[in-house]
Amino acid sequence: MQSQWNTLHPNKQKCIASYSGGKDSSLALYYALQQGQPISLMVMLEEQGLRSRSHAMPLEIIHAQAKAIGLPILKASATWANYETAFVDLLVQAKQLGAEVLVTGDIDLIAHAEWNQAVCNRSDLKLYMPLWQKPRLEIVHELIALGFECMIVTVNLNLGMSIADLGRILTLDYVEELLARNIDPCGEAGEFHTTVIDAPIFKRPLSVRKGDILYHENYAFLALELNHDDL
Repeated sequence: MQSQWNTLHPNKQKCIASYSGGKDSSLALYYALQQGQPISLMVMLEEQGLRSRSHAMPLEIIHAQAKAIGLPILKASATWANYETAFVDLLVQAKQLGAEVLVTGDIDLIAHAEWNQAVCNRSDLKLYMPLWQKPRLEIVHELIALGFECMIVTVNLNLGMSIADLGRILTLDYVEELLARNIDPCGEAGEFHTTVIDAPIFKRPLSVRKGDILYHENYAFLALELNHDDL
């Protein structure tokens, strides 16, 4: 099964893309747009329905990304307790809209991949993870080379990241700095999360301004707001 996770049937199958607004799901969508036919983004929200689950991105930013990409959004609010049920419900909706494949940006964490496969089995969808088992550093270099502009918006202060990292853009120099600090430049251990503000899959870049820094336990979040005057 693992050998099939990073391949997609060449007949432009219709896809639903699990989308956080971050670098990995955006690069996975880039591949899906080349090799398949994405029909919608799929976004999981916190229970209040105002921010994305995990990345805590405001819904306004997610909608702006979707508009820049040119795809609609299927979304659901969920607690961690009912997350899987809500996720599968969205997959079933996507199946009814014609989707055949779920696309995710997972790289090499087998527990995540197996969970993805399990929810696909429940909704009768195939699974496509185009980044699966690619070297992490290669992925970050590819993102930068392709022109993805990825801003650090969440940091785990217990895993080597600091407040000073918030708002920084992933560049080759910054990647070398992270490596020197013994931080995975993909952030796969939860060191940081990103928001993509420009990309080759965007019709135009997002114009954002940096807001307050919010704190929760060992995490710090940079609030982003859209510059509506530029829209």
